[in-house]
Amino acid sequence: MRRFYTTVITAILLLSAYGVEKDFVETVADLSMKMVYVEGGDFLMGATSEQRFDAESDEQVVRRVKLDAYYIGECEVTQEQWTKVMGTSVLQQRDKKGVDLPLAGVGSDYPVYYVSWEEATEFCRELSRMTGRTYCLPTEAQWEYAARGGKNADGTRYSGGWAIDSVAWHTFNSDSSTHPVKSKQANGLGVYDMSGNVWEWCSDWYCDNYDASDTNNPTGPLTGSRRVFRGGSWDYRANLCRVSLRGYNEPGSRYYDLGFRVVLVP
Repeated sequence: MRRFYTTVITAILLLSAYGVEKDFVETVADLSMKMVYVEGGDFLMGATSEQRFDAESDEQVVRRVKLDAYYIGECEVTQEQWTKVMGTSVLQQRDKKGVDLPLAGVGSDYPVYYVSWEEATEFCRELSRMTGRTYCLPTEAQWEYAARGGKNADGTRYSGGWAIDSVAWHTFNSDSSTHPVKSKQANGLGVYDMSGNVWEWCSDWYCDNYDASDTNNPTGPLTGSRRVFRGGSWDYRANLCRVSLRGYNEPGSRYYDLGFRVVLVP
């Protein structure tokens, strides 16, 4: 029995030493990408009462979702992080869509954009290969749970508060550009920019309504033609930066206000 307890204590100490259930910084290739631990739990997903009259039809199914623990990027993937993993600049990403199209903020600590869902997924695969960890895009449920603050949720309309200008870059305060990540107030988890700045790809195929019975670590439909993105952007009105709002487009599409963040499954 003594040997059993010794083994258990040793395992706990080892897990603690390796940062399990703690935030950590991914340092491969000098990324300096902070990952925030999100304790598992359950929450009401969809057009809950604080979303008010702005909620659209595809948010209307409100269901209690249960999620296992995971890690999520403290902020969107930056232009510097993208270049270190994928080798292209935001200018080169823009040129894939059209050389005459505008750029919307350039700098190492600005979010990357003009990235398709397919490329965001490839970034996750490459980062997983480099680190030996399992990085991926967040599911819609993981994204919304983190945006609401996880177990530190405050029941607000936007990620981090009611005062949109304190937490988000949107069309009326952005001066028509993205801004450096983490330049607005974080939410209760210590996660930034889940409202505004750039839209963020999720892993799910889009459907018009959630499956009300799919409530345990939901991953969305098995097939589809469009992928989900979340969070609003610098080029959209404040009410489109709400935590339950859903956007969608073809997985090969790219825009000057669409980026992503990653999650890590322990």
